[in-house]
Amino acid sequence: MSHPTSTADLLHTASQRLVRTVDSLDGDAWARPSLLPRWTVAHVLAHVALNAEALAGVLTGVAHGRPVSMYASQDARDGDIAELGAAEPAEIRDRVFASVTRFSDALAALPEDRAGERVERTPGSGTFFPAGAAASMRLREVEIHHADLDAGYAPADWPDEFTIRLLDHVAGHFTDHPAGTSGGSGFRAEATDLGRTWEFGTGDATVTGTGHELAWWATGRPAYPGTTGPTSADGMLPRANAI
Repeated sequence: MSHPTSTADLLHTASQRLVRTVDSLDGDAWARPSLLPRWTVAHVLAHVALNAEALAGVLTGVAHGRPVSMYASQDARDGDIAELGAAEPAEIRDRVFASVTRFSDALAALPEDRAGERVERTPGSGTFFPAGAAASMRLREVEIHHADLDAGYAPADWPDEFTIRLLDHVAGHFTDHPAGTSGGSGFRAEATDLGRTWEFGTGDATVTGTGHELAWWATGRPAYPGTTGPTSADGMLPRANAI
């Protein structure tokens, strides 16, 4: 029986795949649209770099007994992405590469007895997460946004272990939509290739597809380019929470 891969190992491999993709981008690729509305490839990679820097700062603060928020504010976070996203590709590339090492070092330096310490996303937001969750958070950022680049790496390339983790996470954080909204409320997701099902809230609808199709769609995104995406018996897909 194979043993589950550690989050740190999954993240290391995912980060190296991302680095290879970034290193292969030509000059024109940075300015083209990504799969995220209003963001170019450069903006997505700026976000990926800044996210790693922010999480590294959180881990370093906790390790030194000085917890800090992940971002100074939502506006500051958005402004930093806009600013770095407009920089020269070489600068963004360097920030992405450096941020991978910075986060890895900060994660390795986090004392085990401080992993449960809660940190706030932005001051006064009321959104907290334990420092020990940073590795899983970062793994989702790397894998999902790597696919968002539409640069040759797609959800179909995700390892099954990550796909399962992502569906576990999204299903566990699903919020039923009020009656009367488009798509209804809860549903069941059946992965045809993984032999697994996930319950998203409570509801009678069943959505079927491969694991990676379901996981990509469950983040609130439309079907990945070149794929049909998941299906349901009545042809109407419920709504999933965007992440």
